[in-house]
Amino acid sequence: MRDATFGGLKVHLTGGADRSGGGDGPVVVLLHGFGAPGTDLVPLARVLDVPRGTRFVFPEAPLSLGWQFAGGRAWWLIDIDAMQQAMMEGRQRELASTVPEGLPEARQNLLALLDDVERTMAPPKLILGGFSQGAMLACDVALHSDRPLAGLVLMSGTLLAEEEWKKLAPRRLGLRVVQSHGSEDPLLPVDGAERLRGLLEGAGLAVEWVRFRGGHEIPERVLERMGALITEVT
Repeated sequence: MRDATFGGLKVHLTGGADRSGGGDGPVVVLLHGFGAPGTDLVPLARVLDVPRGTRFVFPEAPLSLGWQFAGGRAWWLIDIDAMQQAMMEGRQRELASTVPEGLPEARQNLLALLDDVERTMAPPKLILGGFSQGAMLACDVALHSDRPLAGLVLMSGTLLAEEEWKKLAPRRLGLRVVQSHGSEDPLLPVDGAERLRGLLEGAGLAVEWVRFRGGHEIPERVLERMGALITEVT
């Protein structure tokens, strides 16, 4: 593995001919979730069953959350108190109609990063994905951009900016998507993910829905389906 800077963001590169992102294989860009370190998803590159030569890019989100999150990072800030209060009261927060402050800036950061990925790595196929907040950003960028994508992976994300996404989603007609969510997720209840699934399917995207019995996590079954998607589209 080696570190680099793409679009002004630190990234961790692995896989490929030299295990450091070299070669000419397909590229998978995976975004970590809120509060996680930039290396959080790096171990996935070692366990995914994907074609030899596949390269991985793991960006670090630009915002540091400081000592309270043990060095964790975020793509945009969230209201932790409101989230905790909703969990304590057993109610769901309404996120579908919101456009989080900081999301447009995060989108521009990721678009700049993808520009550098294409310029420096020249991937024959590009797959974009993420976990939790990273999944939301990956979905937002996929819908706002006309950049060619071979696949989209959305793990434990939820529906945001519903009106915007509904208008944009038909532009991605036929895009292969693996979307996963735990039925007992306490942070982002599965109902929001179901609504996102309906929006994407209604716009003509080819969504493989992986609902599992569990919480805010990435179980083996999800890794299997992600690996299968990467293999099939590359």
